[in-house]
Amino acid sequence: MAMNGGRLVAECLLGLGARKAFGVPGESYLALLDALHDTAGRLDFVTCRHEGGAAFMAAAWGKLTAAPGICLVTRGPGATNAAIGVHTAMQDSAPMILFVGQVATRMRGREAFQELDYRAVFASMAKWAVEIDHPDRIPEILARAWSTALSGRPGPVVVALPEDVLSARTAAAPLAAPPPLAEPAPEPGALAAARELLAAASRPAILIGGCNWTAAGRAALQAFAEASDIPVLAALRCQDMFDNHSPCYAGDLGLGLAPGVRATLAEADVVLAVNTRFGEISTEGYTLFEVPRPRQKLIHVHASDRELGKVYIPDIAIQAGPNAFAAALAPVRGTWADWRARARAAWEATFDLPPQPSPVDMGEVMAQLRAVLPADAILTNGAGNFTAWPNKFFRFGPQARLLAPQSGAMGYGLPAAIAAKVAHPDRCVVCFAGDGDFQMTAPELAAAAQAGAQPIVLILNNGTYGTIRAHQERAYPGRVSGTDLANPDFVRLAHAHGFHAERVERTADFAPAFARARASASGAVLDLAVAAEALTPRQTLSQIRAAALARKGAE
Repeated sequence: MAMNGGRLVAECLLGLGARKAFGVPGESYLALLDALHDTAGRLDFVTCRHEGGAAFMAAAWGKLTAAPGICLVTRGPGATNAAIGVHTAMQDSAPMILFVGQVATRMRGREAFQELDYRAVFASMAKWAVEIDHPDRIPEILARAWSTALSGRPGPVVVALPEDVLSARTAAAPLAAPPPLAEPAPEPGALAAARELLAAASRPAILIGGCNWTAAGRAALQAFAEASDIPVLAALRCQDMFDNHSPCYAGDLGLGLAPGVRATLAEADVVLAVNTRFGEISTEGYTLFEVPRPRQKLIHVHASDRELGKVYIPDIAIQAGPNAFAAALAPVRGTWADWRARARAAWEATFDLPPQPSPVDMGEVMAQLRAVLPADAILTNGAGNFTAWPNKFFRFGPQARLLAPQSGAMGYGLPAAIAAKVAHPDRCVVCFAGDGDFQMTAPELAAAAQAGAQPIVLILNNGTYGTIRAHQERAYPGRVSGTDLANPDFVRLAHAHGFHAERVERTADFAPAFARARASASGAVLDLAVAAEALTPRQTLSQIRAAALARKGAE
C-alpha cells in the first residue's frame, strides 16, 4: 500500500522496535509529525522545550535501554541545538538516532532558509550522517542507521529528512523487524593467551567501561572476577556496570580520583580492559598508562576494531563484545588475595568523610540516600563539582543505574531523569543538579509534567559555577570573574510546573523532606542550601585559595 515518506519513517521505526521519540516539532518534518498522530500508544512523541533537552533525553534513553534513543528536530537551529546530545551520545558510546528536517531537495546548495549540510556538520561527532534523497530508500537507510547505532562501539547516527522526501508517495514496504546483530565473540587463541597473561600476574586488575552490557554479561564478569579474586575498576561514570557490593569492586576512575583508587591501577602489572575506550579522565590525562606502550601489560577487549590500539598498543588485542567475552571467561588462579583486599579497602576508605562545611552536609545526605533508596534506583547528573556526590558516594548494586555524561555536558541530568521516568515510570529516579547546571535545561520541567514523567530533583545550590570557580581560584586567587550566580526562587519555579518543592536549609531537614518528595505523585524539587565553601568532598574554596596564594608567594 502506498504511503508518504513521513508515514513510512514512522512505520519503519515501529518495525525496528522504537516506542518513544523525544523532540521539538518543526515545519520541516510535518509529514512525520502527522504520521505520529496515529501511532499514539505504540510510538509516542514526548514534546520537549528545547532541542538540547530532547537530544539529551534520547542519548540517556540509549544509555539506559541499549536501544537507540530517537530524537526528532527541525532543520538548522533545531539541529545545531541538538548537537550537544549527539556529542554526549558519542562520548558515552550510547546508541541514538537524530532525525533532522531538511529543505526540499530542489533547494539544496542555495543556502535556503535554515539549510545546513548535515554530513559536514555532524561528521566529527556522529558515527554516520546521511541525507535520504528518495522515499523508496527510507527502509534501507533506517535499517542501516539502526544497525550502525548499535554495532561495534555504539553511538549516534544523524538522518536528514528533506521535506519533499517526507511528503512524496512511495510503495516501499516498511521494515517489519530490526536487522539481526550478533555480538562478536573472542577468538579462542586470543582468549587463552589473555588467561595465561593474567595467571602470570602479581597484581592484576580489570578495567571496565561502556554502557552496552547485558545483565547476563555483567553477572558473568562478576563471577569471573570473584572466582579469580581480581579487583575491578570502572571507567568514568561506568560504576553502575559492576556491583559495587562485590568484594572485587575497587572504585571508579572518574573525576576527583581518590589516591588509593588511583594506586590500584598505577601499581597493577596486568590490566584487562573490557569495553573501555581509554578516555582522558579515566587515564588522568593519559598518564596512568604511558603512551603509546604502557608499562603495565595490557589486554584490550572491545567490539570495535577501531578502538583497539587507538591510543595504547596492547599486548593482546581481542575484538569481542563485552557480554560475549565475559561469557567465555573461565577463572584464573593466582596468589593475589591480599592485593585484591587492599584495592577494595582503598575504595572503602573514600567513604570515611569528615563533616562538610555547609548548611546541608552532602556527606550526610548521601549516607541517607544509601540507606533509603530502592535497589533499582536510577541516579542522574549533569556536570560540575557537585557530581562527586552521586558519582563517588553511592554504592550501585546490580539493579541500580547511573546516567551521567562522559562528555561533561552541563544540563544533562534533568533530561536524563525525565527519559528514565518515561522508560521506567515505577522506578525511583533522582537527579542531582548544580544550580547553574539545572538552569541549562530547567524548562524541561514542563516536558516532564506534560509527559507524566516527573523525577526527584536535588539542586545543590551554592550560587556559583563551582567547577570554574575552583579553577579560577587556583589560577587567579581572590579574583572572581563571571562565576557568581544570582538564582531564581527554585521552589516557586518548580511549583509553577506542578512539582512538589521545598527549600532545605539544614542537614537535619533533608530526611523528612526527601520522604515527602518520594511520596509526591507529581515529582519533586528540593533546593539544598550548599555553601560555596563546600565545593567538593575534600576541598573548600578557602583551601584552594590558600594553596594558590602559597604557590604564587613561592614563585
